[in-house]
Amino acid sequence: MKKLSIAIIAIFSLLLPQLLTAQNGKSVRGADDRFKADILVVVAHPDDEAAATPYLARAMYDLHKRVAVIYGTHGGSGGNSYGRERAGALADIREIEARDACAKLGIKNVWFLDGKDTASQNVLNSLANWGHGANLERLVQLIRLTRPEIVIASMPGVFIGENHGDHQTTGVLATEAFDLAGNPTAFPEQLAGASPQREVYLENLGVWQPSKLYFYPDANDEKQFMGSGPAYSVLEVSPSQQKPYWRLALDAATTHMTQYPEDIDRILKLSDAEIERMMKDPNQGWWTEPETLIFGKSVVGGKPNDDVFANVTERNPLGANLGGQQIRWEPGQGRLVMGGPWGFYDSFLEAHGLTNLPEAKAPEIGIKSGTQVYVPLVIRHPAGEAMQIKMQVEAPAGWKIASGQGEFALPAEDATEFRVQIDTPALSAEELKKTESQLITVRAESNGKPLGEVKLRVLLRHSALPQ
Repeated sequence: MKKLSIAIIAIFSLLLPQLLTAQNGKSVRGADDRFKADILVVVAHPDDEAAATPYLARAMYDLHKRVAVIYGTHGGSGGNSYGRERAGALADIREIEARDACAKLGIKNVWFLDGKDTASQNVLNSLANWGHGANLERLVQLIRLTRPEIVIASMPGVFIGENHGDHQTTGVLATEAFDLAGNPTAFPEQLAGASPQREVYLENLGVWQPSKLYFYPDANDEKQFMGSGPAYSVLEVSPSQQKPYWRLALDAATTHMTQYPEDIDRILKLSDAEIERMMKDPNQGWWTEPETLIFGKSVVGGKPNDDVFANVTERNPLGANLGGQQIRWEPGQGRLVMGGPWGFYDSFLEAHGLTNLPEAKAPEIGIKSGTQVYVPLVIRHPAGEAMQIKMQVEAPAGWKIASGQGEFALPAEDATEFRVQIDTPALSAEELKKTESQLITVRAESNGKPLGEVKLRVLLRHSALPQ
């Protein structure tokens, strides 16, 4: 009997949060936290991730940070010193090697862009051959999906070394995506959504501004970059793994057999002491001691040599970066504003200096009689906190509120996309001739305090494009 009572208490404790949420209204889903990353690494080819893996091992094992990796290409133009496969077959093999290398470190979230492996030292060749615009759009999308605090990429610049144009391209794209992901006018179709139905066009991501951007060097003389950012010893022993960080990185790198079969075979035959002597030798070691991450930029302040996560507070800086100007709403203030195309044009016209263009006095639209009209909304949160809100909808007589009215629990984020849906009456042609535009009013409040109101003027018509 005692065991049964304990089981009932345990079950109730698990269900209690859900019961409380149900009493307070429906829950609105937030972003999928399975793909949240603290660090997003952007590299050109399978095996390029190894340039940063000593630091990544430190961050993952001992700082408990989540890491995701994006490869710009599949490496199909590289060499294969292990087998005879080339081109597309080699690209498939190298993707497997890269995923295995990441898995050895515990990195599960790995993506590949559609860049074409381009054998050149000219970044412009790579940008042209990759399809610069399409891959920039995809990278912005992945930043908005993974919501990283830190972005690490190959440095955009020309130095004596491997100096691969694809490496430089990842630095260029990562920089552009860093600046664009928090801008609501950049690829805005990625941001729209909040539809309860299956949506084939709109992704319902959120704007996301990473906190800091770092680069790793691609040069023969890496000592020249000392002092350009935080430096970390690759020889230091991980407290949690009881191995040096270089050894954790090396274990992951042994999957890249197509590129370094002779080196890997030789290393695997060495004793631990022999490997350690090799790695400590400046002429033989795979990583420079210490490993320097070159500081690019920060939107949270700090100095170039500060620790990577200095001033970073596991959340996105409020607001969006519009052409270099930080647009913010004040912390502590929640607000209801119009979303969808109306919200987009508010940002777009301001960002491009077109606020002088004429626009409707109030949001308005004409829709087909008998179809559903929706009011796209954005609820901005106070300081990115979770919110309990109450939505009130005023609709014309004979119109039925299908969804969006009542109490809702919103996730902890800066802004939540929301929509109110209303079924309109099917009117005859004669009735439509006499019909004037009707007003929908939506009000929101939280803890008894108003968040604002939004109005949409709707004209019912005999025919109209879908909303």
